Amino acid sequence: MAILKDTHVDYSEKPVGYFNGARKPFVDRLPHNPAGRLLEIGAGSGETAAYAIAEGKCGWCCGVELCEAPALEARKKLQQVIVGDVERIEFDFPEGYFDVLLMSEVLEHLVDPWAVLRRLHRLLKPGSLVIAGSPNACHYSVILTLLQGRWRYEPSGIFDATHLRWFSPASYSQMFEDCGFCVDEVGPARPFGRKARLFSRLTRGRFDYLLHTQIVLAGHRIDKR
Repeated sequence: MAILKDTHVDYSEKPVGYFNGARKPFVDRLPHNPAGRLLEIGAGSGETAAYAIAEGKCGWCCGVELCEAPALEARKKLQQVIVGDVERIEFDFPEGYFDVLLMSEVLEHLVDPWAVLRRLHRLLKPGSLVIAGSPNACHYSVILTLLQGRWRYEPSGIFDATHLRWFSPASYSQMFEDCGFCVDEVGPARPFGRKARLFSRLTRGRFDYLLHTQIVLAGHRIDKR
């Protein structure tokens, strides 16, 4: 995972592994397309995109990464890596160049994620896929913290001190729809555990949004209205 934002933010204090690890559940949602082109925003050390290539979900990948150290690792795995702030980068790819857009825990770190999504929209083919994820501001742990009159900052997770935006599943979905994407699915990153499944069953799914630690959205590009 990687974070994209103005360079005055110091990510040197992040825990070991913050920029590493393949987001396999994201990639596993993609169809087999060994000729496809993938754009990953927040590529970190490149493990997610490398996994996509290895699994035949794409054949070529460009990763965008803010921090130089993980970008150097990503260059060993990916065909192209752009180092810089996605809110300032001027992409020189032609319109409709990419088949897939991946973003894991990126948009909540940006000043204007809506503007970024609109800029990325033109780089995608009509019908191309987007998989994105963000921490869930409606998780019950956040609500319990607020009920106690507190808001804590942490190195990572829902309370990551470098977050500038907070999303619920509904607001995350709405943002993508407002930027020219059709949302096919929005839900938890991982299947619910036993207790969460029981709660969901007893409440008929009406409060499932309280149980997502991370939101995962799957959608596709459509023409902007």
